[in-house]
Amino acid sequence: MKAALYTLGCKVNQYESQVMAEALAAAGYAIVDASEKADVYIVNSCTVTSESDRKTRQIVRRLKRQNPDAAVVLTGCMPQAYPDAAADLPEADVVLGNRSNDRLIDALNAFFARRERLLLTEAHQSGDPFAPCAIHSFYGRTRAEIKIEDGCNRFCAYCAIPYARGRVRSKRIADIRTEAAALGDAGYAEIVLVGINLSAYADGSSDLCDAVLAASEKSAVQRVRLGSLEPDHLTDDLLERLANCEKLCPQFHISLQSGCDSTLRRMNRHYTADEYRELCGKLRTRFPGCTLSTDIMVGFPGETEDDHAASLAFAREIGFEKAHVFPYSPRSGTRAAEMPDQVPKAVKERRAAEMIHAMNEVRSAFLKSCVGRDVEVLVEEDGCGHTADYTPVRIIGSCPASGFVTVHVTDADGESCIGVVKP
Repeated sequence: MKAALYTLGCKVNQYESQVMAEALAAAGYAIVDASEKADVYIVNSCTVTSESDRKTRQIVRRLKRQNPDAAVVLTGCMPQAYPDAAADLPEADVVLGNRSNDRLIDALNAFFARRERLLLTEAHQSGDPFAPCAIHSFYGRTRAEIKIEDGCNRFCAYCAIPYARGRVRSKRIADIRTEAAALGDAGYAEIVLVGINLSAYADGSSDLCDAVLAASEKSAVQRVRLGSLEPDHLTDDLLERLANCEKLCPQFHISLQSGCDSTLRRMNRHYTADEYRELCGKLRTRFPGCTLSTDIMVGFPGETEDDHAASLAFAREIGFEKAHVFPYSPRSGTRAAEMPDQVPKAVKERRAAEMIHAMNEVRSAFLKSCVGRDVEVLVEEDGCGHTADYTPVRIIGSCPASGFVTVHVTDADGESCIGVVKP
């Protein structure tokens, strides 16, 4: 039988899809692309925004319409946070949720035996352990991700993820070391450590720096990269120790959300704009030449034009090498959804367009500043790759299919640097 996975959302979801793919392969399934005809389709959903939920419903319905005899499995964060909404989607033959992904094979066997719909979501419980998981490859990718943390205790006013992921829990250092070594042996030269609240990683007295060191031990692993980080968890001591990790990539995605203090307070974020600015300065001092990327939300309830202008000015000042900008999206069950002074959709869209334009200008200037440099690139596919600071590079002319090459940057457009391989 053939199985296909359709993954939405973050790198944690991508990792969990790989875990499910390996479980399916071990059970005798052939893994195929989601565009192909299959006997099973697994939709691994995201629920960060209402748009994410809309896409999930659309994909589930489309897959069932195109393949009525196939089993469509809905899992991930959407059914976990909103099980009733998932149950109301009849095109999903099996509904799991991310807490129940380890039941996938048994659920499919039960479904094919009786052809009866299964609703198997289980709520996260306080004290849940980190669910055992490990991968041995990453289908179609040059770098491999390792999930080392799950859950979030922050309860930002706009976010449903604590309900979708439960409380913070972490993978054992020994398991990180073993998994990274296996991936290094499999040929992956770069490892990305990911989590829902990665900065909260802790295994006893071990912290995020210890996780980086554990992932770095295999000589075949030449780069270790960190996923998204929360600014208030990055202490001076942690930064000092991370700066001594030779294989750590000098690229940091530090979630901002807003550069306006009053908006940050309403969001229940645990830092001020000044504290965030200070952290960026520390990172650029301890990691010379590092790149900073972020997430920026516009149109949060109560955000005035002055608040938006303050956030826009702050983002320009920091000079992020890349920023993901998005309008606020109400999530049922969160405090922000019930707040007064909801911003009209048209205003949110206009503010998002302004912020995107500003951040694109900053990014374009950064990419152009790279022209004339020689950079080391990990080639990924179709002659494209990334530097250690995650600058995208498009290689013109002959290029190896994979591995590290030195590229002389000759030009840049709005999306990437352009260069040629040095002889």
